[in-house]
Amino acid sequence: MALTLRSSISFINKKEPNFLKTSDDASTTVSFAKNKSLFPLRAKSSLQEAQKSFNLEAKRIEKGEIVHVPSVVHHKHNDDSKKVPVFVMLPLDTVTFGGHLNKARAMNASLMALKSAGVEGVMVDAWWGLVEKDGPLKYNWNGYVELVKMLQMHGLKLQVVMSFHQCGGNVGDSCSIPLPPWVMEEISKNPDLVYTDKSGRRNPEYISLGCDSMPVLKGRTPLQVYADYMRSFRDRFKDYLGSVIVEIQVGMGPCGELRYPSYPESNGTWKFPGIGEFQCYDKYMVASLASAAEAIGKKEWGRSGPHDSGQYNQFPEDTGFFKREGTWNSEYGQFFLKWYSNKLLVHGESLLASSKGIFHTSGVKLSGKVAGIHWHYRARSHAAELTAGYYNTLHNDGYLQIAKMLARHGVVLNFTCMEMKDREQPDHANCSPEGLVQQVKMATRLAGAELAGENALERYDADAYAQVLLTSQSDSGNGLAAFTFLRLNKKLFDGDNWRQLVEFVRSMSEGGRRRRLSDSDSQASDLYVGHIKEIQKTEQEQDIALV
Repeated sequence: MALTLRSSISFINKKEPNFLKTSDDASTTVSFAKNKSLFPLRAKSSLQEAQKSFNLEAKRIEKGEIVHVPSVVHHKHNDDSKKVPVFVMLPLDTVTFGGHLNKARAMNASLMALKSAGVEGVMVDAWWGLVEKDGPLKYNWNGYVELVKMLQMHGLKLQVVMSFHQCGGNVGDSCSIPLPPWVMEEISKNPDLVYTDKSGRRNPEYISLGCDSMPVLKGRTPLQVYADYMRSFRDRFKDYLGSVIVEIQVGMGPCGELRYPSYPESNGTWKFPGIGEFQCYDKYMVASLASAAEAIGKKEWGRSGPHDSGQYNQFPEDTGFFKREGTWNSEYGQFFLKWYSNKLLVHGESLLASSKGIFHTSGVKLSGKVAGIHWHYRARSHAAELTAGYYNTLHNDGYLQIAKMLARHGVVLNFTCMEMKDREQPDHANCSPEGLVQQVKMATRLAGAELAGENALERYDADAYAQVLLTSQSDSGNGLAAFTFLRLNKKLFDGDNWRQLVEFVRSMSEGGRRRRLSDSDSQASDLYVGHIKEIQKTEQEQDIALV
């Protein structure tokens, strides 16, 4: 079974055989390659026209062969308390630099398909570098307004990420969206505004938390800038909060995650499974470290970060700090790691307290994302986690403190690598994604925090889905409150991939109980898209992919 869609906009290689290319006049249609007739769910330039077409044509389903993409699924025997809603991440470039919804007709068709599959909604990045690019306090939300109205039309929900980081230079980044130009101008004047490693490399992914409370952005502090941004979002979308927009994920670092940029992939600086490097060498972080050391009468500890912590691509045993009996477990090591991780916790606490004040009456959930750093997890020092700011070692549970901080503000902990299995990882990397996920599940349970999940890498295979289903259950630690699938693109709509997604969404809606779809369904159940009459054909319609 191959899912095909027709659209007026072509945006992939014309040689792709499984999708429909199109002319300028073709309307968007969801159909199936094996069927001779089509269901014309039309996505015209006007949202009103699309809604009218959707409502009218949905009533014209004819009898015939049944194939497997769920309609708006109704689960008759489901325990809603066990249901795990599934969201799908939208492309990184969903909104253009011009502030408009990218490939709107194709997006409309994609959303129709996702709705038919039974997903709860989608997730989108609200990029700081796009919305406030024209100057301080000058916000352009127009492209996101278009998206929200389209989602409302289809009855889908939205998770919005307040993305205060740059896009580009990390795993899966398919486009480049830097921080706002006026922010980059301030960084050029004062390079210490961004994270810095011991070699002096500056990382412009995110403003250093060391200057959170300094008026370094044209008279405002970074925390004030973030709060103003979120306040503008709240005011612009007040009519949709709690109904269409159900979750605000507060970006707290690179990739939107609460962490330091300790493993930057740009320019080949870091490669898996390197331990990474501490990011505490901008003048604001150095001053904070010096102050903390002086406060305990150890002034010499505050002059710099650890001298023996190695380089980005080394392994724990290659360093004096991270090796089995290394400095990490000394009095000095414990002091430094506590300071370094506590700075990250305070940053998260400050941002989430502000977010809670802004959104507390809006009816939306707040969430914060934590990175799934699973390499060298089996080492005593957990080196890669330490450089990222997670004080998690053989002797210290770093995730419990993070979970407690999130729980204090009623914030959901969103965790990655839910799809990974230990046996899939290379032996030399000392990985344990399964052990890490179990630790985080237990930490959220003890802290009383909700847990949501994502897959870290693009996966469409049954093994990955089965692992997510397993980790979504609450037999050990917390189950999942929601799962967000990475990511909406043309691969998702390939026949086998689409079928796997449909099965996965159904299983998650049934509390993680595995259920496979049969090759045919002649009982006229709620899983259908069959022989449906095509109202209008256009000779110029050609195969294209959705996204």
